[in-house]
Amino acid sequence: MKNINRELVVLRTFAICTVAVITAMLLFAFKTKENQKFGTIDVERINIVESDGTVKMIITNVEQFPNGSATVNGREVTKNRKKRSGMLYFNEDGIECGGFIYDGAKDENGHSSGLSLTYDQYDGDQVMQLRNIDFKKGEERMVSSSLVFNDRTANLTQQEVTKVMEELELIEDKKIRRQKYKEYADQGLIGATPRIVLGKTGSQNNGLFLFGENGETKAMFYVDKGNNVKLEVYDDEGKVTNSWPE
Repeated sequence: MKNINRELVVLRTFAICTVAVITAMLLFAFKTKENQKFGTIDVERINIVESDGTVKMIITNVEQFPNGSATVNGREVTKNRKKRSGMLYFNEDGIECGGFIYDGAKDENGHSSGLSLTYDQYDGDQVMQLRNIDFKKGEERMVSSSLVFNDRTANLTQQEVTKVMEELELIEDKKIRRQKYKEYADQGLIGATPRIVLGKTGSQNNGLFLFGENGETKAMFYVDKGNNVKLEVYDDEGKVTNSWPE
């Protein structure tokens, strides 16, 4: 019996020492100032953070994309935003300021694919966007790739705009919802005003498109789908005042 007890004591001592050594090695490995090198890492999400814990970038798969009741830097994220793989960026105040997202899949009618790289104004929505849309239904396919610059309201913060959009989503009657949306947009509370578009539009025109402060078309210099070069200038009522060729 004494021999058994002695062996148990030896085994316990060995186990404790082994755990202590492994723990010390792990702590030393993570505290070292040298960069750790890896071959291949499989990971679902990475949070890039500052020393104070502020999240500056999120690299994520579809499932771990933050939406719903999730919070980042103590702030609610867009609840109903579709989950997509990509990256989200955050400024020094912990506010989302842009991102890179993409998706694409076949369905029974064709396919749908998209890519978007955006930059936001401070505590607001996107003012610059590089985007691609590739949509096919049956035999019809629409591809649009462009660089877009928008004006955004400076009257509401991101979270205040989210509250307004949540209010609109509760209105079941689509006609009343559109009317209410227009009222808020006319007050400069929500919405975007396009100012510059460079690229291919949904109508398959390739060129430079300029818009006025209210979003009305002012000038277009483009090659249409018939391979014709055109330059057009518009007045405030949307009528062509100058064009080339005549």
